[in-house]
Amino acid sequence: MNNLKCTVTNCAYNSNTYCTAENVKVDACGDGFVNSADGTACRTFKPKNNNNMR
Repeated sequence: MNNLKCTVTNCAYNSNTYCTAENVKVDACGDGFVNSADGTACRTFKPKNNNNMR
């Protein structure tokens, strides 16, 4: 298990603010050049189904 923090509460891989995905892919948004975390996106995100929502 990794120690990757995640605050996306509706992601299926989020478990108590930690990512449980086996692999994580993060891409740059737009042209591929970023200056901050705001210019990145987690492509591993998978929404929780309604049965898993709190």
